[in-house]
Amino acid sequence: MNIFRILVYISIIYFLIINITYITLNLIAFFSLKKEKVKYEITDLKKVFQSEFYKPLSIIVPAYNEELTITESINSMLSLEYPEFEVVVVNDGSKDATLERLKEEFDLVKSSRTYKGQLETEKIKGVYDSLDYPNLVVVDKENGGKADSLNAGINVAYFPLVCNIDADSLIESEALLRLVEPFVEDRRVVAAGGTIRIANDCQVENGEITQVNLAKSWLARFQIIEYLRAFLFGRVGWAAIEGLLIISGAFGIFRKRHLVSVGGYSKDTIGEDMELVLKLNRMLKAEGREYRTVFLPDPVCWTQVPESLKTLGRQRRRWQQGLGQSLLMNKELLFNRKYGAVGMLAYPFFLFGEFFGPVIELLGYISIIITIILGIASLELVLAFFTVSILLRILLSTISVLFEEISFRKYDKLKDNLKLFLTAVLESFGYQQFHTFWRLQGIYDLLKKRHIWGEQDRKEFNK
Repeated sequence: MNIFRILVYISIIYFLIINITYITLNLIAFFSLKKEKVKYEITDLKKVFQSEFYKPLSIIVPAYNEELTITESINSMLSLEYPEFEVVVVNDGSKDATLERLKEEFDLVKSSRTYKGQLETEKIKGVYDSLDYPNLVVVDKENGGKADSLNAGINVAYFPLVCNIDADSLIESEALLRLVEPFVEDRRVVAAGGTIRIANDCQVENGEITQVNLAKSWLARFQIIEYLRAFLFGRVGWAAIEGLLIISGAFGIFRKRHLVSVGGYSKDTIGEDMELVLKLNRMLKAEGREYRTVFLPDPVCWTQVPESLKTLGRQRRRWQQGLGQSLLMNKELLFNRKYGAVGMLAYPFFLFGEFFGPVIELLGYISIIITIILGIASLELVLAFFTVSILLRILLSTISVLFEEISFRKYDKLKDNLKLFLTAVLESFGYQQFHTFWRLQGIYDLLKKRHIWGEQDRKEFNK
């Protein structure tokens, strides 16, 4: 059999496994969501947290060049509904006016706070308290990257639970109550993640999303579909079978003692959020502990996403490189039965499906074109390739949009939902191929040991 036909068959099998896996996860997630929805309706969160069983919380906000959104984001966090919490903003050597904006908005003064340097970080130049908000602390440090900033925040944080939130994000008012609830109910819970949604073109007042609008940019809309697949249903599905590997660095809660025990966030990878969860699995299994990592779809963090191909491309190649680094640093998990679904299902899927997937996709695209040009591709082969690479992906994306409409209805306008369904169809024609190319660049960066961070183009929230 011609080598190109063999490669087409391999890519067909790959696309089939990937899409069927995610469709299955979507179905698992849907029924899991229905069960959770009943629980949400009968639980009075405020009453639960009025008891003595609530756990105080430190919110860590790493900030680098965030002058356009930092005050809106911090105001949003300070207004969250939670019995006892502090906000620890870590200015990571910003080159813009991030620190000045914080000083001006929150009336900062030098702090007398003491802390232990349990995790090694770049030098802390100063710690500030707010005269207006007793639960706001600002740390000014030399630049060391996001992982270093998070570790500095962990050092300074006072409370037993630590919540990490990106500086360009807005949190719904009850999000902390919902995300901490598993820690109150189950002592085995060591980490919990919430959903990330896209705030581009949404209306914001006093740090809160007052009107959810569909992004005007097609590029942002494509990312809405991605986030629905990955966060709302993919991660809910993995969590339901106890195979969750990622808790987003943009919105997750951990027990501080575990973060310190595992050495904090690794500075050897740009995928520090995934690597942290992987090594937590390794550490807790080695200690023989019973533990759970959970994902909740209802606590929502709203964030801005790139609206230019250049910025988005840098982000996605960075994510792919970080994925490879994280998997490599925790390779003992692969097909290791003692780690359960994490070792036997999730890790192999992310290694062979997500990391090596772009290589198989590229070979498939090239091979199907060559077989058509050479006249050795049968109609059945072409149809099979088109079905698994395009139609199944469209089915997966439209299922995600449908389940979003049934479960949460964040987009309540009919025209917005119709546009989302159209976006779910169009995503496979062009955008998906760009995405494959960016991920291939990320693999190349990993092999060449290149570290390309880049900066996201920020803009102020709509008011």
